[in-house]
Order: sequence, then C-alpha cells, then structure tokens
Amino acid sequence: MSTLLQHRSDYIDNAYAGVSQDSTATPRKDAMGGFDDRNVRVQLALTPGERFTLDLSGHARWYDGTSTLFHRGALKKGSNDVSAEPRNTVSLDEGNDNPQSYNTYGGSARASYDFGPATLTSITAYETTSGFSRGDTDGGAGANFPVRGVANGFGQSQGQIRDLDQWSQEVRVAGTPGGRFNWQLGGLYFDNRDITDFYQRTFFLTTAARNPNNWVRLHDVNTSWAGFGQVSYELMDKLTVTLGGRITEDKKRTQLLKTVQNAAGVNQYPTNFRRDVTLKSTKPSWDASILYQANPDISLYSRVAQGFRGPTIQGRSAVFNSDFSTANSETILSWETGIKTRLLDNTLTLNATVFGYRVNDIQLNGNDVNGNGILFNGNKAEAYGMEAEANWKPVPNLTLGAGLSLLHSAIRDKTTEVQICALNNVVVCTPSAPVRAVPGAFGTTYLVKIDGEPLPNAPEYNVDLTARYDQPLGNGGRAFIAGDFNIQGYTQFVLYKTKEFTANGNFEGRPEDRLCGAGRCL
Repeated sequence: MSTLLQHRSDYIDNAYAGVSQDSTATPRKDAMGGFDDRNVRVQLALTPGERFTLDLSGHARWYDGTSTLFHRGALKKGSNDVSAEPRNTVSLDEGNDNPQSYNTYGGSARASYDFGPATLTSITAYETTSGFSRGDTDGGAGANFPVRGVANGFGQSQGQIRDLDQWSQEVRVAGTPGGRFNWQLGGLYFDNRDITDFYQRTFFLTTAARNPNNWVRLHDVNTSWAGFGQVSYELMDKLTVTLGGRITEDKKRTQLLKTVQNAAGVNQYPTNFRRDVTLKSTKPSWDASILYQANPDISLYSRVAQGFRGPTIQGRSAVFNSDFSTANSETILSWETGIKTRLLDNTLTLNATVFGYRVNDIQLNGNDVNGNGILFNGNKAEAYGMEAEANWKPVPNLTLGAGLSLLHSAIRDKTTEVQICALNNVVVCTPSAPVRAVPGAFGTTYLVKIDGEPLPNAPEYNVDLTARYDQPLGNGGRAFIAGDFNIQGYTQFVLYKTKEFTANGNFEGRPEDRLCGAGRCL
C-alpha cells in the first residue's frame, strides 16, 4: 500500500479592484494557486497455484485546487516577453478564483496461467472520474484591455464531467520466452462513456444578464477493439528480427442531450446543425524491427512502423451555438535506428537514436470564422530528429544524467488557412505570414496559411541534466536528494508564427529530497 499527499497554499494575488459581474471577491491576496492532492494505491500479488498468478491493484485520487491560469496581462504585443505581469499576480474580474476539483477511482486485475508451451494472460481494468474546472478564460479584467475604446475580456467557462466510466479487457497468449522463436497473439476491447456539461459566462452572472440556461450536455461513447500478433526470430547468433501486426476498429459517437437556451427557455441551437454524430474507422497497423547484439554491452537496432489515430468529434462547439466539428483518422509512418550501451562495469550507459515520421491527414485544432475552436484535417506533417542520453554512476550511490533531443517538424499543406488573433476588427498580435482579411457577420476575420510551420508544442531542442544521491537506511528504506534542470529551444504554441506565441530558451530547475520506507515517501 502506498499514499501520496501534496499540499500547496494559495500564493497568487488577484489585483483587480473593479466591479465583478459574477460576485468574484476582488481584490484579494493569496486568492488562488494552491491545491490539495490526496492519493492512495493498494496492490496485492497472489499465487493460488504453481502455474497461476493473480495481481490486483486499486487506486483513488481526490484533487482540489486551482485550474490553469491565463496571464493575459503578461503578454506584450510584438514580443514573447511575459514579464509584464508577475507569476504570483493576476487581475481577474470573474471566475470565482478558478476552482477545480476531481475524484478518480480505478483498479485492475492481471491473471496469468502457465500451460508450459504457452502462457495465457488476462488484464482487466476499470476507471471512473467526476469533477469540474472553471476559469476566467480571457485571463484578465475586460476593463483593463480596451480595443478601439471598447473593453474586451469578459469570458469564463466551466467543463464538468458528470460521470465517466472506462474499462478495458485484454487477452493474450504467448509462447514461453528463451528460445530462438517467440510469439504472441491477443485481442483488446476498450469502452469509454461519459456525460459532460459545458457552461458559458452568462450562467454564472449575478446581474440581470444572467442566463441559467447557457449550458449544454453531451453524451460521448468511444469503443475500440483490436486483434494483434507478433513474432520474433533469431536468424543467426546475435541477430533477431521482429514482425508485428494489428487490426483496430475505433468508433466514436457524440450526442447533444441539452442545447443552449435563452433565459426564457427558448432553444438557440440552429435546427440544421448536427446533434448526433458517429464516426468509425478500421485500419491495420504494423511494425518491423531488427536487433543486433554486438556483445553483451552493445546493441544496435532499427525499426519501422505504421499506426493511426482514430476519428475525433468535438461537440463542445454547441455551447457557442456552432455545429459539431470533426476530424477523420490520421495515419503515421515512422522509423528509427539507434544504439544502446552499458560500459565501465555497468556504471555508464550511453544511448542514442535518430528518427523520422510522416503524418497523413493530420488532426489539427484551429478556429472558425466566428472564433470558435474547431477540429480539422491538414494534409500532412513531417519531422525528423535525434535523441541521446547518458547515465553515469561515478560512486555507488550517486547517479548523474544528461539528455539531448533535436527535432525539426513542418506542416505540409499549401491551401489550409487558420484564423489569427483579432479583437474589434483589429489584429492584436504580429504574425509573420501574409494576412488575408475576410469580412463576415461578426466582423472581419484575419487568416494566414500554415504551410511550412512547425508543429505546435514541438521544441527544436531539449537539454536535461539530472543528479541523484541515495543513502540506504537500516530499516530497509532510503533517503535521497535529487535535482534536475531542463532547457527548451524554440517552441511555437499555435499553428501560425507570431512574435508573441513562442518560447525560446525556457528553463526549469527542480530540487527534491525525500525519505522513503514501508512503501511511502515523505
């Protein structure tokens, strides 16, 4: 049995001193930023017979804290410098301190029976959760951000998972390992169902503008099954080839159970928009690899694989009285080749790999002409790079580590355009690509092409440095002190390049010390 308890006190001040339309208490010191995270896990290993094993596991988590904060006041037009607003200060006129709370429970059972020539394994797992996240989604008080003399930034929302139930069942049979030929066959079934609500700003207001019907309810179902197999054969001494295949059906359905209504209870969702969408895709996946064990301490490998991600439905658009958006399946072809080593009497490991991949019909997130977030398929994306890591134990209890990754990625789509940031018909960021203006019912929309842009949140490089010293204790436990440092290269956060929504050279350092024993750490 193990437990994890974490607490952080609120440390972020809300500096806004004006009027709040949803009765958020302002200004206030230490209004948000804290959390209580309580976790428990129980594991039980049974051996009912000489050939039969049963592993049981259960866990629970209770989390209460602050949802992600958007520091709108930290952004400067024409720069990615975010120092204009301290990390421990925000100015929010709404959102009631961005509360967040989730309860999660789950368990699994893994049973294996050894028949001699083969072993039959069954893995059953179940997860359930409920909770909500609410926040001031514009990240700053509207009165503080006028555009053309008009206040901008009155927005908040809440997502609430009423109930989510997820279970999976895997059954596989595998030959006894150790010979020149190894194999396994199996099947997998996955089932996920949830009831989720989305609430928009006027639902929370305490003024005459309040609309208690400004929310939607969705029912989502995702089922998937797969059959798979893998064979591995040692062609000659030290050279092993592995082939694997899988066929998968992924099916998703989203139903709109409640539409947005006005305060009088009249439906606002257009009758020609979809309320029940089902998407299904069945595709094969495969992989092939070769491993050469040059000696017990050095191995070389290469692998090529093809996989896919199933179709996706976004029904949340209905809370803005917009039609569901969807994206069809994407497929990926990837390759990698590398080396793994253990040197200096296993005190030093050096590993390195180079890789590349192409994603066809890539699933992307953008905005429609009304500013609503949507899903869509781009043509394709390509990437290549390398990763290397080293771990060294100069003395028995001290471990030093270093890692480096390099990545180049690019979207290949000559026709797709996405909406960029604009308020009151004014572009409020500085895109590098040519901008095309499109007049519409809600004002002018500004679009740019994304061909050649890097994938969002894909840093050009990462450097990691780690150190850890363990001190064994007489009671079988241990005390340790550790630290890690990471620096991240150029990273683009959206589909189009702007001076604002990028980062370069971000770094993070984290020290840690703990005392562990009897299955828990303090």
